[in-house]
Amino acid sequence: MTAHPSHRAPAAPVQRAAQLVGVVFLVVGVLGFIPGITTDYGSMEIASHESGAELLGLFQVSVLHNLVHLVYGLLGLALAGTAAAAYSYLLVGGAVYLVLWVYGLSVGHDSDANFVPLNSADDWLHFALGIVMIALALALGRRRPTRTGAQR
Repeated sequence: MTAHPSHRAPAAPVQRAAQLVGVVFLVVGVLGFIPGITTDYGSMEIASHESGAELLGLFQVSVLHNLVHLVYGLLGLALAGTAAAAYSYLLVGGAVYLVLWVYGLSVGHDSDANFVPLNSADDWLHFALGIVMIALALALGRRRPTRTGAQR
């Protein structure tokens, strides 16, 4: 019995993880533009440490910060198409978030260099995201998807 050409193999676990991370980033990006979920919405800046808006009253956001989350989410969904691309998204994306964590700890929160903007809650969330994304890549990226049905 031959497989139908249109039959797709199930997504590898690393692909599903990249999809999930991508969806989470999309949701966070959208929520950052919703007054009420984002407190002090009227004080949101395009890109500045002076943005007073905070997602969930905790994470400092700006228009740029929200757009980065949306792009990161779309990138995750796009790269989830193959296991190799999903692995790279999680591994490299996690590394970028760890660099962002170090950057956030290094620049003063009231500095012009803090243009994203980032606060302490953002810094530690970026650390956790970096670790989780890298861990997902390493834990799930080495697995090979199982094949359904034997080919002859």
